[in-house]
Amino acid sequence: MDENRGDQIRGTAGGTASVPLSVLDLVTVGQGRTATQALRTSVDIAKLAESRGFHRYWVAEHHSMPGVASSSPAVILAHLAAHTGRIRLGSGGVMLPNHAPLVIAEQFGTLEAMAPGRIDLGLGRAPGTDGATAAALRRTDRLNEGADDFPQQLAELTRFLDDDFPDGHPYARIHAVPGPVQATSPGGVQSPARPPVWLLGSSGFSARLAGVLGLPFAFAHHFSARNTVPALDLYRESFKPSAVLDAPYALIGVAALAADDEREARRQVLTGALSMVRLRTGRPGLVPSPEEAEAYDFSPMEREFVDGWLKDIVHGTADEVRSGLDDLAKRTGADELMITANAHGGEARLRSYELIADAYGLPTA
Repeated sequence: MDENRGDQIRGTAGGTASVPLSVLDLVTVGQGRTATQALRTSVDIAKLAESRGFHRYWVAEHHSMPGVASSSPAVILAHLAAHTGRIRLGSGGVMLPNHAPLVIAEQFGTLEAMAPGRIDLGLGRAPGTDGATAAALRRTDRLNEGADDFPQQLAELTRFLDDDFPDGHPYARIHAVPGPVQATSPGGVQSPARPPVWLLGSSGFSARLAGVLGLPFAFAHHFSARNTVPALDLYRESFKPSAVLDAPYALIGVAALAADDEREARRQVLTGALSMVRLRTGRPGLVPSPEEAEAYDFSPMEREFVDGWLKDIVHGTADEVRSGLDDLAKRTGADELMITANAHGGEARLRSYELIADAYGLPTA
């Protein structure tokens, strides 16, 4: 096993937390706010996360959603790298079928050169959007073919990252730069290190694939909670030791929001629930304000959806959120919790991460 890659993957729990705590950022844009403000909030949260000892900070790829400004993870990560110095940064994730593997290898090789030893490459096989937008991204309407080709795309990307296509392969003389080829070129001093690859999923496909390949796995508990335990079980059962890991390592994405009192926490998470109602009914928009969400007249069907949605969001006071996260870690056996706090305004999100850090006694800078 490559100990360096393993060390880049595994985190260390801080304070009284039983597992490492990390952050997933969707760069949400609320009504009356701009994408510029949302991206500034991301920088503020990344700085807070770094100063308080969160292990990593990932951004997700989404498209054609007015309330989510994270369509270009590599661009955002470059910006965050310029404003942080220690915290791991990564994609949660890049939707590989939307892109040529060489392009992703080049982007994340560039990020690795900007922030050596701090970059994670999380990969998913879903489009991160609706079918029409996915077709526009991929220049094809054969979307199922893209998902089915994911293992082959992953293998190609890995070879570009490692610069190890075999002799005779059509791509043997093509190199992802920045990358390992610079270390093997005459006079080269470029580090041969490259970002560790994670597989992301919300079902069993990527869980099994990650296990078979001996890769770390990230599961989207925040929108597929009922599949979490079966997927993690499948990952562990399928796991084969590799040059990357000698034992399974799985994190789960968790929707969690802490506030100074229960009512305020409820107000804030209701904004995300209304956003999901609109997204699921073909009306995506900016994240509504707490006032609009409270005043919204939910239909019986919408109310049923919202009640189910909120049931899977850990929210309340700091102590209540800590208790909910601890229970989730114990129930799933997750090796790491990646917290996403979605709300209308950046202030509520910042406050949530601050309260969670305080609840676990994470260090203060």
